[in-house]
Amino acid sequence: MGNLFPKLYDIAMKPLERTKLKKVRKLLINNASGRVLEIGSGTGVNFPYYTNALRVDAIEPNPSMRNRSLNKESSTVIQTYLIGAEKLPFADNTFDSVVGTLVFCTIPEPNSALKEIQRVSKPGTKILLLEHVKVNNKFLSKMQDILTPIWKKVCDGCHLNRNTLDLVEKSGLSISKKSSFYGGIFITIECINE
Repeated sequence: MGNLFPKLYDIAMKPLERTKLKKVRKLLINNASGRVLEIGSGTGVNFPYYTNALRVDAIEPNPSMRNRSLNKESSTVIQTYLIGAEKLPFADNTFDSVVGTLVFCTIPEPNSALKEIQRVSKPGTKILLLEHVKVNNKFLSKMQDILTPIWKKVCDGCHLNRNTLDLVEKSGLSISKKSSFYGGIFITIECINE
């Protein structure tokens, strides 16, 4: 994983964060409470929004991204770990909430990550996701397929065409709410671990 992408990530995302994602992140993360697991914390963009969490355990496999997150302000205690989501070092039934924002597109084995999230989550845990997904528009969907091989190399393994909603639906998590915006490119998914 290169060092250039982490340096450019916050700059490249700034316009989108200002216009829409900041509000969506705040609303979604406001639902996270108790002990929280954040999957793929990146540069720590979510850290300031944890207002109801007692503690956040944030995992990130890219050392450069994790290092950038260490300077983010938060009113909550946040412990970061340099690990991926497919094999979590936490005991079963540990977390009250799980947050993942713009991360499932980059996880090499998303089904394994979803199983691990379920394992470390207590029954009734809220799983709160914000993701970009493959769109239903035929032309845009084809463009996502064409661009994905190049995009993955430039953007830290990001799959533009990953259907995260389908993965979540097949995982056994109970979806309580889903919303889409920007023409269906971005979605929020709120689930319960049953």
